[in-house]
Amino acid sequence: MVNNISILGSTGSIGTQALDVVDNRDNLKVSAITANTNIKVLEEQVRKYKPALAVVFDESKFSEFRSSVADTDTRVSAGMDGLIEAATFADADLVLNSVVGMVGLLPTLAAANAKKNIALANKETLVAGGSLVMKAVSDNGVSLYPVDSEHSAIFQCLQGSPSDKALKRLILTASGGPFFGKTAEELKNVTVEQALNHPNWDMGAKITIDSATMMNKGLEIIEASWLFDMPADRIDVVVHRESVIHSMIEYVDNSVIAQLGVPDMRIPIQYAITYPERFPSPVAQLSLTEYGKLTFFEPDYDTFKCLRACKEAIDRGGLCMAAANGANEVANRLFRERKISFLDIGDLVYEAMLNQENAEPKTVDDVLEADRTARELVAERAERL
Repeated sequence: MVNNISILGSTGSIGTQALDVVDNRDNLKVSAITANTNIKVLEEQVRKYKPALAVVFDESKFSEFRSSVADTDTRVSAGMDGLIEAATFADADLVLNSVVGMVGLLPTLAAANAKKNIALANKETLVAGGSLVMKAVSDNGVSLYPVDSEHSAIFQCLQGSPSDKALKRLILTASGGPFFGKTAEELKNVTVEQALNHPNWDMGAKITIDSATMMNKGLEIIEASWLFDMPADRIDVVVHRESVIHSMIEYVDNSVIAQLGVPDMRIPIQYAITYPERFPSPVAQLSLTEYGKLTFFEPDYDTFKCLRACKEAIDRGGLCMAAANGANEVANRLFRERKISFLDIGDLVYEAMLNQENAEPKTVDDVLEADRTARELVAERAERL
């Protein structure tokens, strides 16, 4: 039973919903919290949850934050050292990593090496450094619980699996984002505001854009491959607009098991925290009659080039996945800054992935170097654009 939790990224979408789960559990305490730049909300969380440690990743905000909570008993820290301290905090039974981007890799490795169980909502960690992370988890005998709704759904469905040999394939569902059914020609001039208008989920800006490009689903294919030791050719994607079925598994006898629920991240968050137990949650009850029907479509790999890039990155293997992820982080940001077009994102991710040699990472430095090279390539190409 988890009694104390450390939340990396407590002011973001997943972090704030995790705190909703904490509010619903009498025996769950918050040991450490972290934020990137949102020190106003972080201060509010310090005063409400009274954690022993609070970290602001953006060191330029540290002095202001330290002054704002000086009258509390919470110790403060900053930067990557602070994130790692929160990830290895002695009192924490579980570390929820919900930071966005490659910044989550080092804290995840540190948590595993400190023998902390991990609830992982930072998909870039496994995409870029999957082999290193899974080795650290195995070597230290810790558990890695998926928080993404799709991977949580698969994890929940697998609880009834008689053996690994009984599993035939994984089926990830995708909402299709705001541009489902659009052609490349129709996507040439879409705006940031249109891309941020997700039909079902309330997520942060970076992840919402990833959903619009379907990069998010590509990252999830890679993540699922590592989490469930499944080759990519046995992981399928189906577009399911209603986001009621969160993912499925198929057994060798062709029976399919699905996990359903309203699109609310507090279900997978709570399950990762309380596994293997289930408790009442603040989430609304699912009514299938209110939906009336559920629909399913094939994804468009040609229009949504990010999805195709991730599939090819898995086939090429090695550091190609880290390159695709690093390229996307920069391209996603540049689009939100209105410096490149929506379709440029897929082109840049694809080029950076192909540019990377498919060597296997031996150390975390190999991953970080592939990430750096991909980011530089995208920045250089974007200047020309």
